[in-house]
Amino acid sequence: MKKEAILAKQKDYLWPNHILYYTDPLPLDHGDGLYVWDVDGVQYLDFFAGILTNSVGHNHPHVVESIRHQLDKLVHSSTLYPNETHVTLAEKISSLVPGKLQTSFFTNSGTEANETAVMLAKAYTGEQEIVALRHGYSGRSALGMSLMGHSTWRIGSSEIPGIKHAINPYCYRCPLKMKPDTCGVACAEDVEDVIRTTTSGRIAGFLAEPIQGVGGFITPPDEYFSIVSEIVKHYGGLFICDEVQTGFGRTGHHWFGIDHWNIEPDIMTMAKGIANGMPMGNTVTTVDIASQLVGKGLSISTFGGNPVSCASSLSTIEVLEKEANPDHVADVGNALRLGLEKLQERYSFIGDVRGKGLMQGLELVQDRKSKEPAPKVVDMIFEATKERGLLIGKGGLYSNVLRISPPLTANHQHIDEALGILDDAFRLVQRDF
Repeated sequence: MKKEAILAKQKDYLWPNHILYYTDPLPLDHGDGLYVWDVDGVQYLDFFAGILTNSVGHNHPHVVESIRHQLDKLVHSSTLYPNETHVTLAEKISSLVPGKLQTSFFTNSGTEANETAVMLAKAYTGEQEIVALRHGYSGRSALGMSLMGHSTWRIGSSEIPGIKHAINPYCYRCPLKMKPDTCGVACAEDVEDVIRTTTSGRIAGFLAEPIQGVGGFITPPDEYFSIVSEIVKHYGGLFICDEVQTGFGRTGHHWFGIDHWNIEPDIMTMAKGIANGMPMGNTVTTVDIASQLVGKGLSISTFGGNPVSCASSLSTIEVLEKEANPDHVADVGNALRLGLEKLQERYSFIGDVRGKGLMQGLELVQDRKSKEPAPKVVDMIFEATKERGLLIGKGGLYSNVLRISPPLTANHQHIDEALGILDDAFRLVQRDF
């Protein structure tokens, strides 16, 4: 199908609130590794990975073959019947997650994983109130939007009672107007203040992303999670760690983002990179916490633990272990970070560089003193990088953060290619800035 026909059908038959990147939308046709091609045959280097989902690149042969093999055996049966790929994947994930986390409940998305985690925390504690963070993103359901700290993504008045929001650790734009080296991590202490002043004093849980994804790759100071986890525990809550974007080695050195701070959550959610594009979410917890659901009612996910998605996930993890383990991501991610910091030295509208591993964000501003957001500059960079064959992402409450997150199989050559294109795009935009 030609580009014009695809875009016409998009307009006629899909809801108009589907977000499409670029002034001239880009219908993709096929992919291979780090590259994708549009329907006109133009090649692009993909440095957004399907929103951090194609963790081992496009059409990896091992993953494709695993999916084909499972398709020949069994496509679906529901979790009413045990299946080898389902239990094998659960066992494998238990070997990667920290501490006593062991037992899984598979669903179809990060939204469902977070819904499941909140349900579990409420059932386990007997409490109803949840503390989340401003600038956080938790999915598109009614509960997900209520947990969310972004007005942009809240559609309608679908507020779920009992959700409270604390200040997030956004050092570049500290809402308390403090400096990171002297603040004493006051944003962490705000979690306690929120609990003491806006809840009953006993909470079901606290939900946070180790690095806020849609929020613009906001990365907390080193002490943040150790302080917060103790506060949450003191007030009877469970720590729900949302690893939907940070999981499976994305941040380097460790399989999961929270491991950078040596914290063991009570519940962990994951999705996106778990199955390289096949729909899957997962909620992992301890045997003790999971057992508390028994006798409290029934719960099922019809498509959760789908054999094909599980096969894709197992093969994705195998590729990560062999070709793109967390140490590889740290090495390549360090090269990316150093290159982005050099660009920051050259271009005045790059206000902040942050993130870990292959999850790096550039916050663009009108000038570094005022830090006034520059979303129009982001749009200009987007068009310039597309024209030069590079796909990247964007985010942040002010729509002024470039999100750079290639498949974890990226190598140094890919990094150099992307940095070269970014440099060209920044040079062009700064000339007109």
